[in-house]
Amino acid sequence: MKKKIISAVLSLTVISALLAGCGSSASNVSSAAPTQETASSEATTEAAASSETSGDASSEAGALEIPEAEGDDTTISIGVTPVPHEEIVENVVKPALEAKGWTVDVVAFNDYVQPNTAVDSGDLDANYFQTTRYMEEENKERGLKLVSIAGIHLEPMGLYSKTVKSLDELKDGASIAIPNDGSNESRALRLLADNDLITVDESVDLLTPTDITENPHNFEFVEQEAASLPRTLDDVDAAVINGNYAMEASFNPATDAIIAESADAEASKQYINDLVVNEGNENSTKSQALKAALQSQAVKDYINENYNGSVIAAF
Repeated sequence: MKKKIISAVLSLTVISALLAGCGSSASNVSSAAPTQETASSEATTEAAASSETSGDASSEAGALEIPEAEGDDTTISIGVTPVPHEEIVENVVKPALEAKGWTVDVVAFNDYVQPNTAVDSGDLDANYFQTTRYMEEENKERGLKLVSIAGIHLEPMGLYSKTVKSLDELKDGASIAIPNDGSNESRALRLLADNDLITVDESVDLLTPTDITENPHNFEFVEQEAASLPRTLDDVDAAVINGNYAMEASFNPATDAIIAESADAEASKQYINDLVVNEGNENSTKSQALKAALQSQAVKDYINENYNGSVIAAF
């Protein structure tokens, strides 16, 4: 099966990268997709174990049947980002679909703009990389008509550092890098606020640094494209990093993050990673085949067995 690796070269991505050092805006969405208490490995492991237990009890009764491929158009194309989405699709979803006669074209992206552009244009049938909140902002800011048809997993966002091991070691005036796109910047600031590092205006939906009402430690916030955040750790004291990019850099929110989102927090639901298609294609055979293959016990087992709390099944 041919797998195409597409680099982030669209003009929108380049422009966003150039603007990253100048601050964030609601329309600067080339970065991460893709959850509020101090993380502990025990809590994350418990959440994953709970998911596995409930899945075992209900998998037989609630499992979706993958429809057979019929007719001439039997190729399903899906856009993903490398970790964990591409791994899940390549190792579990694609074999399950192929067993039903489908040909699966997996297209890997290194940014969060092109996968949505490709689905919107019809070049891809679906994508699997982003949170509900990020998709909603993309629709609003770029005039897209994307819809989520299935929630698959959660990747806790965390605060990481190469030099700081606890909040007590985070000195006054420390520099903290955060994502520069609307939904993830807000998510990062919310994580810091929930851990009493800053105070924010609770009346604001999408937070930016201008919505910080109290910054008692005089932290300096450095806005960067989400994909670049692991690389900024050499230049800043700490960085709030999305789960998928943290995993690509060999970080685990359950063991390596200074603080991380709580997997069972109500606010985490908007940060579940979804299967997304164009509006109007929700009930197509291809969409339903992808949904059934992704929301399967095999995927849940793969997540629980391979990611050690960095990824948590959400179905």
